[in-house]
Amino acid sequence: MGVAEHVIVPLDVSSEQEAIALIDQLPQVTFWKVGLELFVSSGPSILTALKARQKKIFLDLKFHDIPNTVAGACRAAARHGVDLVTLHATAGKAALQAAQAAAEAGAAETGNLPPKLLAITLLTSLTARSLAFELKIPLELPEYVLDMALLAQETGLAGAVCSPQEAAQLRQTCGDGFLLVCPGVRPTWADAKDQQRTVTPAAALKAGANYLVIGRPITAATDPIAAFDRICAELATVG
Repeated sequence: MGVAEHVIVPLDVSSEQEAIALIDQLPQVTFWKVGLELFVSSGPSILTALKARQKKIFLDLKFHDIPNTVAGACRAAARHGVDLVTLHATAGKAALQAAQAAAEAGAAETGNLPPKLLAITLLTSLTARSLAFELKIPLELPEYVLDMALLAQETGLAGAVCSPQEAAQLRQTCGDGFLLVCPGVRPTWADAKDQQRTVTPAAALKAGANYLVIGRPITAATDPIAAFDRICAELATVG
């Protein structure tokens, strides 16, 4: 991949009009993330707009439901020709297996390549304290994240979403063929905001991340093009 292809930029806006304006403002961005706010606002028409511009799509809706419902959602996503789809690992083994089969079936119906399914291990807004005291999970955070990633791998999913702080451990254990997508990536010159487990883009890439989700440091910058180019220049230094 070229340096720029490692960066997924979120369309964290509330309308399709705003999203298209941002896409057209940053033509060098090849991979865009569509999340809950935009998808609920615009529906699948934003996916059509991205496909028309020959962009890659990370559909980040974090499905979490019973197996039949998760499978139906993944089948529908595959029909739209998206590239990456997220679902929570905590939906369980049966749901993950059903999702994978449904994604392949939905893609076959429309002649698309199947999307790569990614398991959410633990949201990057959560900390070790959150895990222990709020979610009542008696595991250390790195152990829990690894368990969720291994569950995804065992059920045939393409990869996982994790904090870049856990990427090195997951890369070592799950191998080179397992995709790692990392939010919580912030350049040193950007505000971390509500992300709790963050590292720099270069450090995340070195740790084994395949894709870096970087939003506000680019989209909220005074000059988004310059911010994107600055991040790419930093990534270019990684050997």
